[in-house]
Amino acid sequence: MIYRSLADINIYDSPALERLATQMAKGRYLRVLEAEPNFLKIQLLEDDYEGVLDCQDFTKLELSDHQSFIDHLPPALSVNEIGDRLPQVIAFIQQAMATPNEYLWGGTVAPNYDCSGLMQAAFASVGILIPRDAYQQEAFGEPISLDKLQIGDLIFFGTPIKATHVGIYIGDHAYIHSSGKEHGHNGIAISELSGSDPVSQWYSRQLRGAARINHNQK
Repeated sequence: MIYRSLADINIYDSPALERLATQMAKGRYLRVLEAEPNFLKIQLLEDDYEGVLDCQDFTKLELSDHQSFIDHLPPALSVNEIGDRLPQVIAFIQQAMATPNEYLWGGTVAPNYDCSGLMQAAFASVGILIPRDAYQQEAFGEPISLDKLQIGDLIFFGTPIKATHVGIYIGDHAYIHSSGKEHGHNGIAISELSGSDPVSQWYSRQLRGAARINHNQK
């Protein structure tokens, strides 16, 4: 069965319903994979992300169908059309940064985001669908060498094995990202690739590379 959300809904990473996996913004679609007494295993259709829905939130859904989901998807965009929308993507992130916020693991709706949730929400705001997690976004984009960075490119951090963090390049060796409490800003802020502040230095040691978004998911 396919449903459309009538409100923002938390999606959890296990039936314990204790930790966010992601969030479902109002107007998004999901498919129920398995129904249990207290939870539903679901798949978000825009990015195929799977998680667990608290049955108490079922009232925030309305029954829909596959054709409605297809009709809701934004049109495919050319590379130039995506490039033209990048200033709006950055404007979305700057507005989110200007709004009081804090880092939220799994957060994809205002005001509190995690790193990749902020990027997904910002691109979606202008009709560009990208995957949910940082490592998926890295694989989705076109790899770009750091000496060829352009405004709007995504910058990835993590281990040699996997990207675990992402920000968006805004020029002058700076990027915006939502980072956590322990080593970050506890929210959305600007850091520098070669900055001397503790947050910039922490992430510079984990720098993996960059990628350019030049197509839509789906």
